Amino acid sequence: MAIIDDARKGIITDEMKKISEIEKVSVEKIRKRIAEGKIMLIRNVKYPSKKIVAIGKGLTTKVNVNIGTSSEVVDLHMELEKVKVANKWGDTLMDLSTGGDLDYIRKEIIRNSELPVGTVPVYQVFIESFKKKSGGAYFTEDELLNTIEKHLKDGVAFMTIHAGLTKDLAIRALKSDRIIPIVSRGGDMIAGWMIHNNSENPYRKNWDYILEMFKEYDAVISLGDALRPGATGDAHDEFQIGELLETARLVKSALSKGVQVMVEGPGHVPLNEIAWDVKLMKKLTNGVPYYVLGPLPIDVGAPYDHIASAIGAAIASASGADLLCYLTPAEHLSLPNVQQVEEGAIAYRIAAHAGDIVKLGKKSRKWDDLVSYYRGKLEWDKMISLLIAPERAMKVYTQFGKPKVKACTMCGGYCPMMWALEQVKK
Repeated sequence: MAIIDDARKGIITDEMKKISEIEKVSVEKIRKRIAEGKIMLIRNVKYPSKKIVAIGKGLTTKVNVNIGTSSEVVDLHMELEKVKVANKWGDTLMDLSTGGDLDYIRKEIIRNSELPVGTVPVYQVFIESFKKKSGGAYFTEDELLNTIEKHLKDGVAFMTIHAGLTKDLAIRALKSDRIIPIVSRGGDMIAGWMIHNNSENPYRKNWDYILEMFKEYDAVISLGDALRPGATGDAHDEFQIGELLETARLVKSALSKGVQVMVEGPGHVPLNEIAWDVKLMKKLTNGVPYYVLGPLPIDVGAPYDHIASAIGAAIASASGADLLCYLTPAEHLSLPNVQQVEEGAIAYRIAAHAGDIVKLGKKSRKWDDLVSYYRGKLEWDKMISLLIAPERAMKVYTQFGKPKVKACTMCGGYCPMMWALEQVKK
């Protein structure tokens, strides 16, 4: 039985108990919020992942790590090394592969991942159609649905489904004076299909059947933001908001059928608009989980978009966003390598925690208080062992050799904390 159905019947499952234990939230609150769609368990019930990951109201902010091949770079070994990075730093993992044997790559990523794995099924059906028929827009609705089912059978736990994009919205966006008409790869594929076939969005046309498939596997629909702004100058225009309104209606439909669902957004958004973007989305959807890409508050940050977007991500998390989709130093420039994946994941781990201190208060700040306590006592080993990246921190601490005084090499013998401890002794 789907976890929403259990929750609505008042049944407390083993998974709910585990979430309660991990998140330190009462199991009854977990059950009630799952029933309402405000918390979801990211899983494929037939192929459970090693790590239990729940996102939503009152829970810690989670981090998603994107990996995958491209048409230009196909290196499965490198992608599997990225999986190891995701296992260490992330909570969920998305395979966005568009090059090579997509079925084999996906299965290998799932096999090596300890985290729930997500995909964007339209990528595969579009690419395979392009190879077979010399045009990605030639895929049939049945081919799209069969691809979704194949991904579910392989163990995919969540999928980006661009069902909020209507034909009218797509055409008007393409004809508009937007700086970047469509930045979403999957959204562009669906827009191209609708225009070529003079037909409405195939996801929308087959929505009830898609809900049935996801219900069978109790997997999560992640409603994609095809018209998210790809430039800060496009943020919160009529097309982004128009799609969000359509998405909100689909959320209600999914929850009414007992299907777990979250919403994606918002891309490039100025800093002052991030908090109310989260609040607007939560208001329109009655508080379902929000999965944010970035948000990226500037357009000029590459190759430091992992830093720029982590600033936006921290604000989004503090405002109520539930899952942060990381960016890497390669964003807007290249397929990321393994090191760049790790740099992005760490930046977002920091952003998630910064947001949780605001969102969850003392429960999250206990960690920081303990680190600060040992820092004030100059107990370096204990302090460093509790940091987000202890190994890296130790390397920095000893990069000029172990300090000759109790302080570090920055202040040395003039360390205020060292002298304060001496004054206390006196």
